[in-house]
Amino acid sequence: MAIKSRSARRRAREYALQGIYAWIVSGCVHQEKGAIDAHIRSDEEFASADEGWYKTILYGVFDQAGQLREKFSRFIDRPVNELSPIEHGVLLLATFELSESVDVPYKVVINEAVELTKEFGGTDGFKFVNGVLDKLAAELRPIEVNAKS
Repeated sequence: MAIKSRSARRRAREYALQGIYAWIVSGCVHQEKGAIDAHIRSDEEFASADEGWYKTILYGVFDQAGQLREKFSRFIDRPVNELSPIEHGVLLLATFELSESVDVPYKVVINEAVELTKEFGGTDGFKFVNGVLDKLAAELRPIEVNAKS
């Protein structure tokens, strides 16, 4: 169901989110990481994704999940384990990008996260994700957020 007009980076985020989702629902089991990655890469349309970006996001989230959760948990209104797996995954992905990929403008990170949540999440999940990431971006990238656009 890929839409050809999506950028390779967007496709990488979609595939990474699928892997993060699978990892979350498996209970964040270390042994599942390689199997999840292999399964995602076996999709016939995976070649349309930016493989390097996918790997950076997926393994970055796997390796830093605890720290990433600490960063966004102050801005959520419930325990992390009560988030939907999609909201949880999108917040992990976007928090990783905000923290580690300063070459990606914060507005792009938030927009991509909102779009992923709209596509894969519940009806109003994107509003929640947007609110959390707006607050997190102000904390992690204050100069960029406060700069005159």
